[in-house]
Amino acid sequence: MKKFAAVVRRAIESLPEEIKRHLDNVVVDVEDDPSDEFLREAGFTDEEIEAGDSLYGYFMPLEGASASEMLENPNRIIIFRNPLEDDFPDPRELEIEIRKTVVHEIAHHFGWSDRDLERFDDNPDPFGG
Repeated sequence: MKKFAAVVRRAIESLPEEIKRHLDNVVVDVEDDPSDEFLREAGFTDEEIEAGDSLYGYFMPLEGASASEMLENPNRIIIFRNPLEDDFPDPRELEIEIRKTVVHEIAHHFGWSDRDLERFDDNPDPFGG
């Protein structure tokens, strides 16, 4: 878990300063797996859960908070370790997918939808490197 969290941390640290300065009210957590209840709340059907469908990451916006409450109750991004490690056993591919997941979830913080991000998500290595 420490190694995985370090890759997530490096992905965030590698973001341009113009992005990072807008992340003060965002907490990025790493968890092993989303629970079945979490997946249901995220819109997964029981059939999808039974088939092994899961999430790599999830953006949880803070809703209904005033500006003064945002630092105490920030937006939250969760990166799920096991689904990523299961689907990307190659260390280089895993690192790329962790970074893609972090960038994808941070993009939600800036208002991008999944539809907006499809081209990025479908690129095997959008970072070129």
